[in-house]
Amino acid sequence: MLTSNISLVARLSISALWVFTGITSAFFVKDIGYQILANGGITGLLADFSILSGSALDVIIGIWLLVGWRLKLCYLVQIAVIAAYTLLLTVIDPSFWIHPFGPLTKNIPLLVLIYILYLDCCSNKQHAK
Repeated sequence: MLTSNISLVARLSISALWVFTGITSAFFVKDIGYQILANGGITGLLADFSILSGSALDVIIGIWLLVGWRLKLCYLVQIAVIAAYTLLLTVIDPSFWIHPFGPLTKNIPLLVLIYILYLDCCSNKQHAK
């Protein structure tokens, strides 16, 4: 079992990642998102919806982590969302796996950390609900 401080710091850092990614995608680098989606044949209103809903989902997950409500479910949702994002980006442009900044390869340690937090949450009855 992780110490409560380690668990909290890990949760807060992942929360910051989700919130920052959501805000950045919605307000600062929309053009990159549109370009990636266009490479996958997603344009127009569907691209608008994809960027805005993805950004909102990211921020919601980040806030959910901050609040600490039903963390076990939150960790499972994160794993599913990261897996879906990874699969979609792999289909749209598999070269992101060999990108020097690792936009997809970074998901591997992130998934491991989230899974460790999930296991810790399962062993800690206080947060397991």
